[in-house]
Amino acid sequence: MKNNSFILKEFLDNAFNLKSHLMEFFSMKECDLDGFLANAKMNLANSHPGDSLNNVSDFYTEIVGDRHVADLAAWHIASKDYIADTLKLQQSFSRNLVLDFGGGIGTHALANAMSAKVEHVFFVDINETNRNFVEYRAKELGVEKKLTFCKTIKDTQISKFDTIICLDVLEHLTDPASQLEIFNEFMDFNSIALFNWYFYKGEKNEYPFHIDDLQIVEKFFKTLQSMFLEVFHPILITTRAYKKIR
Repeated sequence: MKNNSFILKEFLDNAFNLKSHLMEFFSMKECDLDGFLANAKMNLANSHPGDSLNNVSDFYTEIVGDRHVADLAAWHIASKDYIADTLKLQQSFSRNLVLDFGGGIGTHALANAMSAKVEHVFFVDINETNRNFVEYRAKELGVEKKLTFCKTIKDTQISKFDTIICLDVLEHLTDPASQLEIFNEFMDFNSIALFNWYFYKGEKNEYPFHIDDLQIVEKFFKTLQSMFLEVFHPILITTRAYKKIR
């Protein structure tokens, strides 16, 4: 296993070989990669059906295709310093059995799999393309034995996790408070969860897939405050660390 400094350096150098993995997985030439990434956020936003969407999971399982991978890849490449800080935070808390919920293109799951403090990572994502892409990446990086890929938390067949990672996910859920309640059930009093959120559709509706309903958001914060206690960390990022209080 690699030490923390090496993991961070490898991410900052090339985002764990992300560009190579994209080209190989999607059978894409290097000259086509920039186009794949250039308008990723706009292409994903334009694919959203708006108010006609009945089930948010349908958007990520049936509609997005590889546009979600492109959007996440563009964000990770353009924001490496910020994401490196989330990896640094993760290194402070991650241990033993880790749940990575809504793990996207796998940056945090792969970094955790490289850590000697982590026994196993359960990567949960409802998008099959995401799961297949991260499984491919894990094999390329030689950490596939420390990762299990699942569509739901129930599929992991684990009753308690020592660490839960849920980044850039909660704002996509129709009822994020209920997801907090589920996480609480899978934690004991020594577990740590890392959460962030962005309940905002953007100035120009560039994030139409985000929840911003005031009642839903208020319910989320009431649930968060009733079930979890924040654990201080000194890194100036939006991600927060929590332990359960009931």
